Amino acid sequence: MTTAAQPIQSTNAWNMFTVGSFILAAGMMAGGIYFLEASFAAKGFYAMSAIMLVHTSISVTKTLRDNEEATRLHNRLEEAKTEKLLLDTSDSDLL
Repeated sequence: MTTAAQPIQSTNAWNMFTVGSFILAAGMMAGGIYFLEASFAAKGFYAMSAIMLVHTSISVTKTLRDNEEATRLHNRLEEAKTEKLLLDTSDSDLL
């Protein structure tokens, strides 16, 4: 029999690092837009672009993760079906 794969867990240090780096990057982007020598409309455009970029990055990451998890589940189901078929075949050979 096969054992189920354990999900990969992130450490608290890694979680704090990623959240901290996101906050730092967002703060730097906001500061750069605020101090930009451009019209208010141009600053608004850059701010909306930055927000949209963050949103789409999160969406792409979630979609890729969901696809990977679905593939893993599909593979586990296929392995279970194959294992059951092999067990049924070997049981019938014994009779």
